Amino acid sequence: MSETQDCELSEEEISEFETRKRYIDEKLRDAGWVENHDWIDEYELEGMPNASNVGYADYVLFKDDGYPLAVVEAKRTSKDPSAGRHQAKLYADLLEKKFHKRPVIFLTNGFETRILDDRNYQERKVWGIYCKRDLEKLFNLSANREKNLSDATIKDGIIDRYYQKGAIKAVCSAFEKKQRKALLVMATGSGKTRTIISLVDVMLRKGWVRNVLFLADRTSLVSQAADNFTKLLPSLSSTNLCKNNCDTHARCVLSTYQTMINLIDDVREKDNTRTFSNGHFDLIIVDEAHRSIYNKYREIFDYFDGLLVGLTATPKDDIDKNTYEVFNLEKGIPTYGYELAQAVSDGFLVDYRSVEVETKFLDRGVVYVDLTPEEKDEYEELFIGDEVLPEKIESQKINKWLFNRDTVVRVLDTLMRMGLKIKDGSVLGKTIIFARNHEHAEFIREVFNEQYPSHLDECQVIDNYYSYADNMIDKFKDPESTVRIAVSVDMMDTGIDVPDILNLVFFKPVYSKSKFWQMIGRGTRLCPGLIDGEDKDCFYIFDFCRNFEFFRVNPKGISVKEQDTIQGRIFTVKALVACKLQELGFRSEPYISFRKDIVADLKKKIDELNKDNFAVIQHLRAVEHYSRPEVLDSLTLEDVAEMEAELSHLILPYDDDPGAIRMDALMLMIERGYITDSPKKMLFKKVRHWADALSKQMVIPDVADRRETIEYVLRDGYLENGDLETYERIRVDLRDIMKYIPSKVKSSKKTNFIDEILSIDINPSELTDEGLSSYRERAEHYIRTHEDEDVIKKLKTNVPLDDGDVEKLQEILWSEVGTIDDYQAEYGNKPLALFIREITGLDMNAAKKTFSKYLDESRLDDKQIHFVNQIIEYVVRNGAISDLSVLTESPFTNYGTIPELFSDMSIWSGIRSAIKDINSNAGIN
Repeated sequence: MSETQDCELSEEEISEFETRKRYIDEKLRDAGWVENHDWIDEYELEGMPNASNVGYADYVLFKDDGYPLAVVEAKRTSKDPSAGRHQAKLYADLLEKKFHKRPVIFLTNGFETRILDDRNYQERKVWGIYCKRDLEKLFNLSANREKNLSDATIKDGIIDRYYQKGAIKAVCSAFEKKQRKALLVMATGSGKTRTIISLVDVMLRKGWVRNVLFLADRTSLVSQAADNFTKLLPSLSSTNLCKNNCDTHARCVLSTYQTMINLIDDVREKDNTRTFSNGHFDLIIVDEAHRSIYNKYREIFDYFDGLLVGLTATPKDDIDKNTYEVFNLEKGIPTYGYELAQAVSDGFLVDYRSVEVETKFLDRGVVYVDLTPEEKDEYEELFIGDEVLPEKIESQKINKWLFNRDTVVRVLDTLMRMGLKIKDGSVLGKTIIFARNHEHAEFIREVFNEQYPSHLDECQVIDNYYSYADNMIDKFKDPESTVRIAVSVDMMDTGIDVPDILNLVFFKPVYSKSKFWQMIGRGTRLCPGLIDGEDKDCFYIFDFCRNFEFFRVNPKGISVKEQDTIQGRIFTVKALVACKLQELGFRSEPYISFRKDIVADLKKKIDELNKDNFAVIQHLRAVEHYSRPEVLDSLTLEDVAEMEAELSHLILPYDDDPGAIRMDALMLMIERGYITDSPKKMLFKKVRHWADALSKQMVIPDVADRRETIEYVLRDGYLENGDLETYERIRVDLRDIMKYIPSKVKSSKKTNFIDEILSIDINPSELTDEGLSSYRERAEHYIRTHEDEDVIKKLKTNVPLDDGDVEKLQEILWSEVGTIDDYQAEYGNKPLALFIREITGLDMNAAKKTFSKYLDESRLDDKQIHFVNQIIEYVVRNGAISDLSVLTESPFTNYGTIPELFSDMSIWSGIRSAIKDINSNAGIN
């Protein structure tokens, strides 16, 4: 078969042999494995349950000392890799018997790879087969780590608050139960970073992790976290990838998402393998973990295979359901939660008061008829050259392109008069003004300097427009610095720790609830002795844009959908158009030629993708499948949906003028509307708008050459009555002259209309600690956060309960948390002890103690010991075995059924008695 023919094989036609040579062998080489050295094909194993008693493992991967690290079971691309699961387990059993070490199992069909480390975790999908150093690290961690992670001593030098320790215990408990993800909801200022550093310390000392990755979306947040890691864990080598001369071999790596994406493929070892391989990080920490972050950077999360901990300050009831699903949690029930209301009540954070100010212009806009004669003249000058003088300038436009001096004067006056102060009221407390854009921020500073000339350098703009912005933040943080007011555009909305802040000024609208609370969190930190020796006990929030009112009406806020790239949108629409043009009504010219051109562009954009890129590799099946001409020649709607989900976000930008690309996209949307008989009038209006703009540039020869097309477009009814040829001609004629349309970004205008303060309302905070909404949420949350209480500790450690303990449980769950009716509505007649045990699990030491007789006795063979260990792992995770029928299923039956394993039934009887003891202490008779 020729190479060309070989490349055109469909998935169904590719044999297992071809799959291995084309895909799996390449992946092994990419991971640094060397064939016939540490990677052996068709490894012979005796003892297989077949006629010849011999089997051949597709691949076995070895350490340098000759011990096997992994067995890889291959299936052809058209098969589910899980089809080889049982076969791979049999090979692993034989390798374990031969070498006395159980290898890791990989199942792959070349496109999808799954890992089965059945001594530690459930089977899961991974990016690819581990490299040797990652497998060796996995074995070392597995062999040396202490099982009881949650009983680790937490160092008071890092954290010393009860809820921080509770958060660590909750995460450790989740990981002990073989969960791989955890979500911490902790109010801004409550010490999320310190908590996570302490968690890293615990997991390092317990031998659970070696390499750690901390991800955030801004360099300032990464830098702040890096400083804290260096300060609190000086013995741990750490590096900030956002800075020059970083150490890519540090144990703790801190990075923005985009920096890490850029480095995964580029940073290599001497053998050309990726330094940041998919198994490199054992623990991944995600700052401000939200579904939007996961969607935007999902390739990172699908690539790295470490334990995942998400951090967020967003109140647990405001976190969307999809975020909880990312962490495999029920909505409203994080792994651990500690919110602002509780933190204020505990005295760990300070409360706020809102100063809600209504100004005439920010509330109602600038109305022409309400202006003085002089102001009307100034208003009219704003619109010289426009055909119509608008009746008003909407409030949303103010501080976007219209900057009114008197409005800023009144905002600053309110702040300077009413803002909290220090030094006997002579100095304004540290203040952040949240501005709408950079020009707005500069205008505020300009007006401040004019109004308060004696306050030299007290007001500074801090945003990404300036070099060394981090240095400006450091100056603002310094309590002795002359900088009192930071006017910020986005840069200080989140993650900046300045305990001295006494005033926040919202001079812009905010629509995201999570962002709003993050911004409020800038002022919540304690600051002892700040106000003339007295502790800071509150801060002020000046709201000039009705933000509090907006969230009273819209409690969840408005979520902003992540925007697709324009090349991704064009790709998806072209796929849909290509699909529709297959219908019978379009099997003639010009549709055939039009579809041919579209399909050629789809293939071109797919072929441009770099198949060695880590992100593209994750979607290699789709890349390979849809690069085949015969597939693109016969698309279904399901294909289009898959192309959008799998490929559109990978498509590379067009190398063309942005205006031309916008015209292509718009006309493609119109063509889609024509083909699907669903025209969009707004699209026609947009084309006419562009044609009108071009008609004013006829002095340019290139534009004059397209006069006829431009005039046709501007003619009434021309677009509405057009056909596919018409729309294509317009696209081709106009796309290359789009660059001549002048930028329509409205130039900013500065005015000095007299504004007016209409009202000022000072309100207490609106913090609520409503708790979890359902009884199930409240009850389960209580148990998780009170595992140190004596009665719950008894259940976790398999100590029998007395009558007083039972009464205590009834008081908690049937009186404090809810009623007996609430409980029965959720859990029926389930015993209280079993309900708690199912949440806490059984302590590993307690479980081993119960079965110690059978683990210590030399008369038990390997298979019997394996069976007992499986029981221990089950009760540690689930608390009890309420249904004994699970013992008749895998993994308990991996080596045989109970009668097959225990010819001496007295041994089984003893094991059954131990199970009964565990069940009895959990209330199961």
